[in-house]
Amino acid sequence: MYLRLADRMSDSRRAEIVRAIAAAEESHRERIEERLRVLGQPIPDQASVRLSLLQRLQARLAPVETVIARMEAAEEIEITDRYKRSTGDPDTDAVLEEIRVEEEGHSRSLESMEVAHRAGPAPSSVQSRLNRILGRESWHRTGAGWISGAIYGANDGLAAVFGIVAGVSGATGGSSFVLTAGLFGAIASGLSMATGAFLAERSESEVAAANVERERQEITEHPDEEKEEVSLFYQLKGIDKAMADRLADQLAGNPDALLKVHGPEELGGLESGGNPVQSAVAAGVSTFIGAMVPVMPFFWLRGSPGVITAAIVSLIAHFLVGASKALFTLRTWWSAGLEMTLAGVIVGGITYGIGLVLKVGG
Repeated sequence: MYLRLADRMSDSRRAEIVRAIAAAEESHRERIEERLRVLGQPIPDQASVRLSLLQRLQARLAPVETVIARMEAAEEIEITDRYKRSTGDPDTDAVLEEIRVEEEGHSRSLESMEVAHRAGPAPSSVQSRLNRILGRESWHRTGAGWISGAIYGANDGLAAVFGIVAGVSGATGGSSFVLTAGLFGAIASGLSMATGAFLAERSESEVAAANVERERQEITEHPDEEKEEVSLFYQLKGIDKAMADRLADQLAGNPDALLKVHGPEELGGLESGGNPVQSAVAAGVSTFIGAMVPVMPFFWLRGSPGVITAAIVSLIAHFLVGASKALFTLRTWWSAGLEMTLAGVIVGGITYGIGLVLKVGG
């Protein structure tokens, strides 16, 4: 998991830290296996321990900082509990104590890396000074990827049109009106989500471009403060203050170079944002597909069979869409799926009940 995350990191220094931790974890495994051999115990087959499909998808798609935070929490359990337990064998306990000390070092490395990347819960004096400077530059903005947008689009389309289908089914007893209402509801939902995603992504790009231009203006209008920011960033990476100040002074002589070095640190990159068309297509198509799930049974069925089939298919889809959110929230897939299913039951039940109350005559 560490190696997969390191491959995604654009910051080479942070990636090096994570790869070093991965190499150390490999060393821990080798030392534990050696103790098992000495004790005459079987060695587990490496091929039998693999990342699950969900873990592989999270390593590829979920926010890197979120995954690392989850892994840090697991490391903390090893440090404070697992490696402190006595095995009854002094030599083995000594190996585990060595590993525990190294794991504590890993935890500190990850914590320092995140502090350098963003404000942490307990900032150092250098970080506190940097936070105060950045706090005055409240114009920074960040965005999300189109993949998560597609999943949430499917979620919105499914939930909204399931409510329409359930309500019209209750009102008409599952007549052909359900297909008509559901189909146009799906089309409207897809188009609405597509246009919304396009405008949002274009706004995101405009904000990103404005951030870069604003940072360029800050460098021109407040060069001393920008130099101090650069120096503080370097200090957080482990460079002593005198050297950091010299580097900042050298960069200050070339505003374009200062922006290229300082921009990625402060803004997270100099990119102008995502692709509005790509976001619109992903959101629109995913919303339409999600919305069509409760509608499809009514192409072939009417009355109670259509209503029951649509409900079953829709609730299964609710579970699958909810489980897919675990790629980004890092919750357990089944709890996210059940939560979404429960939401579908509530939406469908309420709208179906309202439809029964407002039942339309034949």
